[in-house]
Amino acid sequence: MSEDSTVRSYRAAVEEEDFNAQNCLGLMYANGQGVPKDDVEAVVWFWKAAAQGHSNAQFNLGLMYANGQGAPKDDVEAVVWYRKAAAQGHRNAQFNLGLMYDEGRGVPKDDVEAVLWYRKAAVQEDSDAQYCLGLMYDEGRGVPKDDVEAVVWYRKAAAQGHSDAQFNLGNMYANGHGVPKDDVEAVAWYRKAAAQENIDAQFNLGLMYEMGRGVPKDDVEAVARYRKAAAQEDSGAQSRLGWMYEEGHGVPKDDVEAVAWYRKAAAQEDIDAQFNLGCMYANGQGVSKDDFEAVAWFRKAAAQEDSDAQSKLGWMYENGRGVEKNIEEALRWYHRSANQGNESGQMNLARLQIAGPPLPKRPL
Repeated sequence: MSEDSTVRSYRAAVEEEDFNAQNCLGLMYANGQGVPKDDVEAVVWFWKAAAQGHSNAQFNLGLMYANGQGAPKDDVEAVVWYRKAAAQGHRNAQFNLGLMYDEGRGVPKDDVEAVLWYRKAAVQEDSDAQYCLGLMYDEGRGVPKDDVEAVVWYRKAAAQGHSDAQFNLGNMYANGHGVPKDDVEAVAWYRKAAAQENIDAQFNLGLMYEMGRGVPKDDVEAVARYRKAAAQEDSGAQSRLGWMYEEGHGVPKDDVEAVAWYRKAAAQEDIDAQFNLGCMYANGQGVSKDDFEAVAWFRKAAAQEDSDAQSKLGWMYENGRGVEKNIEEALRWYHRSANQGNESGQMNLARLQIAGPPLPKRPL
C-alpha cells in the first residue's frame, strides 16, 4: 500500500518536529490509515510527540504499553505516560490512571487514589469516570459509602447513555438506595440499558415483568426479556427461562426445553439451575429418571452452600437413591442445610434424630 497524501503531509511536518503531526502519524500507523498497520512504528511516533509534552500522544503511548501493542506489555510504563497526560488535564488519561489504581496495575492498589483520578475525569463529563465514581460511593471504596452520592454520579453517566450506569441507577430505584423506592422509575432505567443490549438490564427487566413490579405482570414479556439475556449466555436468565418452561409461564409447558436451559445455566455454575436440574433427573421430567445424575447435580449445588440442595442430598443418602444408603452422611447434609435456616433441612434433621439410628439385626 502506497502512502496517501495525508501521510505525506504529516511526514513533511514531522521533519520540523511538529508534535501534532507526529501524534497524527502515530495514529495513522496504529489504525492502518493510509499506511499498512504497524504498531511498532506507531509507538515510535507517539513517543516522539509524547517526549515533547503532547498530552494525546502521552495518553496514546500509555495505551500501547498497557495493551502490549508495538511494545512489550508494561503497566508501570503505561502509568508513567498516563500520569504525564493526566497532569495536563487529559480526561481519558485521568480515567485510565484511576483504573490502574483501582485494579492495582502498574501501581499498588489504592482506592483513595483511584477516586481522586476518577473525580478529575468525572467533572470533565467522562461518563466512564462518572460511573466508576458512582460505584466507589455505592461500595464504599476510597470514600465513605454514600448511596445518595452514588445516585448523583450514576445519573450523570446514565444521562450520557452509559448502559451500566443506567442499570445501576435502575437498581438504586428498585431497592430504594439513595432515592425513594420507585419500581416505575427502575423499569424506565432498566429499559434504557436493555435497549443497548445490557444483559443484566434485560434480565432484571424480565424479573420486573414476571413479578409485576413497575409494569403490569406479563409472563410473555418476561420470557422475551429472559430469552434475550439467555442468548448472550447470562446464566441467571437461562435458569429463569428453564423455570418458565417447567411451570408453563409465558410459554407452553415443556420439560425438555426446561432441562435444556437448566443445563446451560448449570454448566456456568448457576446454583438454582443445578438444583432444578437435579430435581428433573430425580423426577424423570424432561429426561429419563436417573438418581445418579440427580445426586451429581444436587452435590454441585450443595457444594456452593445451596441449602435446598443440601437437604435434598441428605434425603438421597437417607433413602439410598443414587448413592449407597448412609444415615451419617444424610445427617451431615441435613445439618448443613438446617444451619442455614432451611425449613426442609430442619424438619428432616429433627425427624431423623428422633427416629435414632437403625437397630442392629438380631442374630438368628
